[in-house]
Amino acid sequence: MSIVVTGATGHLGRLIVTSLLNRGVPADQVVALGRDTSRLADLAARGVTVRPADYNDPDSLRAAFAGATTLMFVSGNEVGRRVEQARNVVAAAKEAGVQLIAYTSIPRADTSSLLLAAEHRGTEQEIRASGLPHVFLRNSWYFENYLPQIPTYLEHGVAGAAGDGRISAAARADYAEAAALVLTTDGHAGRTYELGGAPFTMTEFAEELARQAGRPVGYTDLPVEKYTEVLVGAGLPQQYAEVLADGDRGAAAGELQVGDDLERLIGRRPTTLAEAIRAAL
Repeated sequence: MSIVVTGATGHLGRLIVTSLLNRGVPADQVVALGRDTSRLADLAARGVTVRPADYNDPDSLRAAFAGATTLMFVSGNEVGRRVEQARNVVAAAKEAGVQLIAYTSIPRADTSSLLLAAEHRGTEQEIRASGLPHVFLRNSWYFENYLPQIPTYLEHGVAGAAGDGRISAAARADYAEAAALVLTTDGHAGRTYELGGAPFTMTEFAEELARQAGRPVGYTDLPVEKYTEVLVGAGLPQQYAEVLADGDRGAAAGELQVGDDLERLIGRRPTTLAEAIRAAL
């Protein structure tokens, strides 16, 4: 048995590897992949097999997947290239004889209007077309999308374009725990999980931050175009700003509110917004 985790140099991939080890999977049965394997030295020191892999390099994927029975395919971050990369991953997985692919997707990828959803939808289609057993882990937003901005929020307030939309965000560690469970237990092939925590509005986010910080923090709702301008003014590239603002548009339309699949998978209440803010502060 060998569980291969792609993107292990990233935040989520690393947490998935750690969650596998915490669940008692022997380190020599876990393979952590990344483009820069020097960043995986601590995992190698724990006995995890470390291999180089690049979604854009089919030969590296074939070598990295050798002997894999289960593949945790953590979605890449190169917007515009992800479907082509998925094609490379799927081809290498078939060649390796992988028995299950788990893929980190986006809420309701098959019907979502979010700009981010298009490539996830295309990736899911590539995986389905492969005929390989698979499971889709459709992660909603991460608390970590917001927590690094707390100093800015405390100084300038929270801005966005999410309206009164409710966002089922959760901690990366909780998503990783769910992934590790799916990778190590039976009965998940063919399933799609819509994952997220207890939903909140951005107004509620600002109110909770204000309560814990002991100072006023307001939420200013903006038109999508204006919010895009604010993000570009803060130094974000235009395309990235447009994607983030479109995410808020989707949130306003209810596209980031999901059910309780995460809680049912991990068998406990996910980290709450209040707990995440408390830890960040």
